[in-house]
Amino acid sequence: MDEDLPYRAEYAKSARASCKTCKGPIAKDVLRLAVLVQSSRFDGKMTLWHHFECFFTKQRPKTVGDIAHFDSLRYDDQEKIKAKIDNCGPAPAANGKGKGKKRAAVAAGVQDFSVEYAKSNRAECRGCEQKIMKDVVRISKKDFQSESGKKFGGENLWHHVECFAKLRDELQFWASGADLPGFFTLTKEDQQTLKEQLPKVTPKVVKDEVDGVTPAKKIKSEKLDNEEEEEIKRQNIILYGYRDKLKEQLKKKELEALFVYNKQAIPSGQEQMLDRLGDIMTFGKLLPCPVCKDGQFVFRSGVGYQCLGNISEWAKCENRTLDPPRGTFRVPKDLKESYPFLESYKYKPEKRIIKIVPSSTASSSVTSHQVKSEPGSVTKSIPKVNRPPPPFDNLEFVILGKLKMDKDELKNLITKNGGKVGSKIHSKTFAVISTAAEVERLNSRMEQAQDEDVHVVSEDFVKAVLDGESALKAVDKMSIAPWGGDPTKRIPEKKESLKSKSASMYKSKSGTVKLKLKDGSAVDPDSGLEDRAHVYKDGKTIYNAALSITDIQKDKNSFYKLQILEADKSKRYWLFRSWGRIGTTIGGTKLEDMSLEDAIDTFEDLYHEKSGNSWSNRNHFVKVPGRMYPMEVDYGNEEKALKLADAQSNVKSKLAKSVQDLIKTIFDVETMKKCMMEFELDLEKMPLGKLSQKQLLQAYSVLKDALELVQKEDKEGVTGPNSRAKYIDLTNRFFTLVPHDFGVDKPPLLNTEELIKQKMNIIDNLLEIEIAYNLLEGGASSDNVHPIDAQYEKLKADIEVLDKNAEEYKLLETYVKNTHASTHTQYSLEIDEVFKVRRHGEERKYKPFEKLHNKKLLWHGSRLTNYAGILSQGLRIAPPEAPVTGYMFGKGVYFADMVSKSANYCCTSKSNPIGYMLLCEVALGNMYERTRADFIEKLPKGKHSCKGVGKSEPDPAESVKTKDGVEIPLGKGVTDLEKDSTLLYNEYIVYDTAQVKFQYLFKMKFKYL
Repeated sequence: MDEDLPYRAEYAKSARASCKTCKGPIAKDVLRLAVLVQSSRFDGKMTLWHHFECFFTKQRPKTVGDIAHFDSLRYDDQEKIKAKIDNCGPAPAANGKGKGKKRAAVAAGVQDFSVEYAKSNRAECRGCEQKIMKDVVRISKKDFQSESGKKFGGENLWHHVECFAKLRDELQFWASGADLPGFFTLTKEDQQTLKEQLPKVTPKVVKDEVDGVTPAKKIKSEKLDNEEEEEIKRQNIILYGYRDKLKEQLKKKELEALFVYNKQAIPSGQEQMLDRLGDIMTFGKLLPCPVCKDGQFVFRSGVGYQCLGNISEWAKCENRTLDPPRGTFRVPKDLKESYPFLESYKYKPEKRIIKIVPSSTASSSVTSHQVKSEPGSVTKSIPKVNRPPPPFDNLEFVILGKLKMDKDELKNLITKNGGKVGSKIHSKTFAVISTAAEVERLNSRMEQAQDEDVHVVSEDFVKAVLDGESALKAVDKMSIAPWGGDPTKRIPEKKESLKSKSASMYKSKSGTVKLKLKDGSAVDPDSGLEDRAHVYKDGKTIYNAALSITDIQKDKNSFYKLQILEADKSKRYWLFRSWGRIGTTIGGTKLEDMSLEDAIDTFEDLYHEKSGNSWSNRNHFVKVPGRMYPMEVDYGNEEKALKLADAQSNVKSKLAKSVQDLIKTIFDVETMKKCMMEFELDLEKMPLGKLSQKQLLQAYSVLKDALELVQKEDKEGVTGPNSRAKYIDLTNRFFTLVPHDFGVDKPPLLNTEELIKQKMNIIDNLLEIEIAYNLLEGGASSDNVHPIDAQYEKLKADIEVLDKNAEEYKLLETYVKNTHASTHTQYSLEIDEVFKVRRHGEERKYKPFEKLHNKKLLWHGSRLTNYAGILSQGLRIAPPEAPVTGYMFGKGVYFADMVSKSANYCCTSKSNPIGYMLLCEVALGNMYERTRADFIEKLPKGKHSCKGVGKSEPDPAESVKTKDGVEIPLGKGVTDLEKDSTLLYNEYIVYDTAQVKFQYLFKMKFKYL
């Protein structure tokens, strides 16, 4: 729809707007163009209007398909805009003939390029993604398509000269380097280099199928295009003939009467009314949409006719057509008598000729190659130009003492070649550049270098590296001090390149706001009244509301908060409201001082305006199309939860130190928050205390419906009517129930199994976090019990540390060492601690299965935040609400005999290398063996478990059995490539949780390579 397009053209509705370029007024009824940019004050687009001529000095639409309302302009104005877009094309190559015109063409073509000396080291080359050093020649092409480029009339994208030369076809620069604006500010030497690097070239042209004579097909095609264009022009003249007369002669109420008489929805605003009446008088009134049954069709540029109806309270109809159902347009008798042109009007059925020009935003190419590694990993950008890094890239030095070379000269040499020169010696200082005499003196700063184990080198080191020697090798070889640790550890991690960063200037900083609770409610800190007011309460009614809406059709992910605040020490009242886009700085606040009666009236009016429901009926809320949905607000007692981290008490804990640390870790609120942020969840709309099981199971049901729709379409190979709208409905529901932080990006459509599986994983983890948080909050703690011991008791499990010298420990250590799979090479595992675990009541449940043959000690890995739930409630099977995707062998509890197979589910990383794993006794009995995916809802008779048979497994000959007859498959991995299986490693699945008995909990160090 045209709301998604970056530009808009129309005739000014009034003379109120001023041009954003020249600041002059734009007269009523003249052609004006706008760029639509994200507002900083609300979740929507802001329209920046320009005069027609001024617009093209600041903006570069790539095609008329980028301009909303374009097809509804007068034909002559459409042609004017087309001509302007064509003239803003790429920089041509001058051929030396017709010099005056050619020079003018070149000047126009290169206006978006410039060359200069870099003013600092901050800019990054868009080709090689390396910093452009100060005083180095750099070339820019203005980008008008980015968020800031549109808002500020172009953004400079800088390149090294060499990188620009390699990308000139992509950048569409075919003129000579001498034609670049700024060329004459360079030195003669740099001018010559630029001309050599950028000679004028002929653009690559795709030739016709037949050279020489124009093909007959092409002539026919051009003839048809011309005929079609003439027909569009004719229809446009007729349409505007009606439109102009309606505007000149009829009053607004009379225009409305024409809509009512023809059973058409009345649009807001006179200009829209005239556009639609011009259309239906020329081509016929529009009948209701056949898909949603009562939706109104309207004409949209680049689309054709779009239905404005709703398929549900959560989504609009997506029906679009070039030939909508039509009927005869009729004129009421009284209007015929009043206006001669309406008296003579006769409807002639005619199909509107629509030429669809695709928007460049719909298929815009990615500016750099993107490589996605394993799930959960960051998307990395591959530079478009492979340029070797500068010799001192990202290395920091400190200069000490008197050197032969001037210090400023040396500093300039290092910085020009990618390095930094600082004044403080720290752990990331690559080397100190000094003299043997300074090392001998060993003053306080040299002692600091010794303490940090930083190499000291002479200034000859700089020359050696500039001559081609590796800095890493030279720093060891040329060290002049008896100390110096591993230099690779002193190279700082590179900051994200511009391509990897969020593209938005409105991205909010990650983190949460600490809320001050008063009588169970929290005053929004943005009000500035949290220290002297509280949320007003009348009996059981708390005047506090949080509303939200996720609407991917309108690109909205908005919130709206309302509070009546009462002063703590007087009868003074305020109405506070805040609004914006979730996860961004976009939005605003308003605080009004008013009487209690006025505050309540305004509160209730705003609640009704935003939600479509009355405040008095909020407990029986009905979702209204296009309106917001209430979020339950319960901030929980986070302060109590956070106390466990400090856990200071006069009572001594009865637990071993390692067990205390375990309890603190699995109940760590900050870890839970980090986990939610990793899932892109919004912590303000969905605080930890609000992770209700009911809400999460509702979200599960939405995912289940989405999956059924995906699978049905995959099976039938076709999409049903309004299929996309159904996905939109489900997507909007899900992201309203589980608010996500997308920044300014559009929420993704839940229309693939892969994405649904990702969201399922989030719900699984949130259900575990909900259990942990409720355990943390629930129950009164006694003053006679240490807080950590109180939490430990809630787990209803006995946990003790296993002695590292015990034979049992050594056996488990062998199991870990031998069963690390050969394909899992990104990390190695080291046991930090092993705990013996006995869950209360588990022995009794397990007893009926204890007699089964074939019991094994098997691995299960899970995210850290899941272990409070796992230890207190055991391993659980996915609920009926959960979709079936993601379960290779059906909904059950999954185990592995290769430690690293399960370790992959711990969700660790280089920055978070500690994970926890279970080793459980599993009663497998008779196994139903499968060699490929098979969703099992019920095991065959006589089978107790399922085994996914892999090509690799621990050597069965090396297995060990305990005195209780439990097999520990701790043999080294062996592979049988001849085995007919799609699985690499064994998987074991039980469908009754009573077949599982916890034995050990491992704290593992993941050593990433």
